[in-house]
Amino acid sequence: MTEYAIYDVFTGTALAGNPLAVVFEADHFSDAQMQSIAREFNLSETVFVTKPQNPAHTARVRIFTPGRELPFAGHPTVGAAVALADRRLGGKAPANGMDMVKMLEEGIGAVRCAVRICAGNAGFAEFDLPRLSQCFNVEIEPADIGMALGLDPQEIGFENHRVSLWSAGVPFVMVPVHDQAAAAKAECNPADWERIAPMGDGQLAHPYIYCRGGMNHTASFHARMFAPGEGIVEDPATGSAVAALSGAIHLYDGLLDGNHALVIEQGVEMGRPSLIHLHLDCAGSEVSHARIGGQAVKIAEGRLLF
Repeated sequence: MTEYAIYDVFTGTALAGNPLAVVFEADHFSDAQMQSIAREFNLSETVFVTKPQNPAHTARVRIFTPGRELPFAGHPTVGAAVALADRRLGGKAPANGMDMVKMLEEGIGAVRCAVRICAGNAGFAEFDLPRLSQCFNVEIEPADIGMALGLDPQEIGFENHRVSLWSAGVPFVMVPVHDQAAAAKAECNPADWERIAPMGDGQLAHPYIYCRGGMNHTASFHARMFAPGEGIVEDPATGSAVAALSGAIHLYDGLLDGNHALVIEQGVEMGRPSLIHLHLDCAGSEVSHARIGGQAVKIAEGRLLF
């Protein structure tokens, strides 16, 4: 029997954030079995923990949506790092906390995660982006975006932010909108989106809607993400999208050299509010380093009976 745990990620509160299934010691499962198990859990992602190829690393993690395997994703990375730290400590975290470093092998490469576990509190993990955000030169008409997402073209764009395509391993069409009211009315029509969506990194890009501010007073940006092609009508928190968004923020906000700490709010419209921490180090008018982090809380555990 194989043990698993369910974590709510990018939140410190149970039944909020983005749920994740973490299946431990999963080396004996075939690719097809992993995909079937991910469909059975029917969460936006399921992580399978296997032995690392490099024995100096913590684990190899494979990330599956209900429809396919991903090379990288943010909330599975945060959730898996916290889950492995919890499992190592056996639920006996010290009251004053413990810091650990985990090296997780993902499809995109080795990902370094810093984890803090403290008794009575949700775990926190932060990881270095294995790849910085890259912009793809494509022309995307706001009218087409509006038709696919149920938005008026006049609601798309704010300040000098415009529709653009970015990827830090998984591609997203960044759709800036005027305010939270415009973000709240958005609905993705899968057929229309598939017709107009560009490709990036060999994949069909998903829409990521964002505006300034948020319901939470700490939020720098408010966001929503749709991925109907992955079996995900809407995602409560998308770390890979925030990784891609980092490039757009740097470009359009003209970030100065130095460190910039931002919080992105997502999942509010779904009743699963999430807070994703983004840290950007800028030097020489470029992003030199970026990190994404958040909390994760375990809400269930069990065994697969086969």
